[in-house]
Amino acid sequence: MSHESRKALTRIDPRAPLVLDLRALNRRPGSMRELTSTVPAPADLGTEMVGVPEGADIELDLRLESVLEGVLVTGTARMPLTGECARCLDPLEDSFDAEFQELYVYTDTRSGVEAGEDERRVEDDLIDLEPVLRDTVVLALPLSPLCRDDCPGLCPDCGVRLADAGPDHHHDVVDPRWAALQGLTDLRDGKQEG
Repeated sequence: MSHESRKALTRIDPRAPLVLDLRALNRRPGSMRELTSTVPAPADLGTEMVGVPEGADIELDLRLESVLEGVLVTGTARMPLTGECARCLDPLEDSFDAEFQELYVYTDTRSGVEAGEDERRVEDDLIDLEPVLRDTVVLALPLSPLCRDDCPGLCPDCGVRLADAGPDHHHDVVDPRWAALQGLTDLRDGKQEG
């Protein structure tokens, strides 16, 4: 695939909530702009157990710095999280701060540096923060979120929440490997009684 056709396929939508216009920086190295905004969360921002609800408010505090190669974006994103505890399956609600820093390089040779395949790019003075935000958030979220650090989980035998069950909650379970012997002792005890 040629560079031109790849560029046409990755065109940034200027109306997308996480797309920023960089024209105010004028491609002058050393110029800086600070920005705060609230944007709706994109779909599927999370893991199977915990994530940011689609459309929830994400508060962004950003610093955009023009450098020779492109624009360095440093920021913090604050967002709500919802999910379920990996041990007891209770619903979770929390907030989460994600810090990120990414260099967006210019796609033309005006800066003297050609963009690599894995680098984020400035396209028509626009950048898209969604891929960086998604990578930062998804990698920072716990794979097994807990409602509290000492959550005891569920009883493996009956499924009751151990936090709700009393300290004397237990089940008399016979190891299936000894079940045949248990039957022998029951017979022996029955013969002695008769």
